[in-house]
Amino acid sequence: MDRLIFTSLDGVSEFAMPRMQLSNELANMSTTGFKRSFENASSTIKVSGPGFDTRYKPANIYKDQINLAQGPVLYTGNALDVALNNSTVLGVVGTNDELAYTRRGDLRVNSAGILETGAGQAVRGQNGAITVPPGYLMEITQDGSIFATNPSSPRTMPPVLVGRLMLRDASKTPLERRPDGLFEPQGAKEGGTRDITNGPTPPSLSPQSLEGSNVSPYESMVRLLQMNRSFESNMKAIKEAEQIDEAGTAMMKAV
Repeated sequence: MDRLIFTSLDGVSEFAMPRMQLSNELANMSTTGFKRSFENASSTIKVSGPGFDTRYKPANIYKDQINLAQGPVLYTGNALDVALNNSTVLGVVGTNDELAYTRRGDLRVNSAGILETGAGQAVRGQNGAITVPPGYLMEITQDGSIFATNPSSPRTMPPVLVGRLMLRDASKTPLERRPDGLFEPQGAKEGGTRDITNGPTPPSLSPQSLEGSNVSPYESMVRLLQMNRSFESNMKAIKEAEQIDEAGTAMMKAV
């Protein structure tokens, strides 16, 4: 009976991390540019030790990689809103002042005149941070170029190029999530480069639009129901093993 109980407990504990990740996905279904990054699959592993060589236990195989599938795109009409196309990511400054990436496109200009995301990360340009002249009208093109126009200048005056967003095509570069929620190439923690070599698709964006989360509420709810049913089945097996054990003990006492 102990083996049955331990096997069922392993089944319960192995789903702790997937349940936490699923809860995080459900909480971020309305977050701009949020991307799923966690996949798991059930497997069995052989347990070594004394006794019969037939013991196996359930285990989960985890894969933590950013899923850059496109989320729903909503036209907003805001000049500083951008939706990144295909596998394009935007370079920003992380909490540790290192280069990181995001899919969040709700841009704004802070009080210091620096372009940043809605989460407060400074946006990286091709030559560092992007500074916007105060009071100027902004326009962002599909290739990430940022043009500024002085509203008090004559209409014949052409807009001025103030910077270009650092856009990268990450279709060939596996990304992982950082503690601050931003993305970085896998292996960057071991001293690898943080810049991304562009893939075959030119990076681009959709101006005046925002991309929603790519988390499917229907798929997430189905996964949540499956996890709950698996938990209930394991708990039922533990209770059944306890009852069988108690019945066996009572029988031994009767003898």
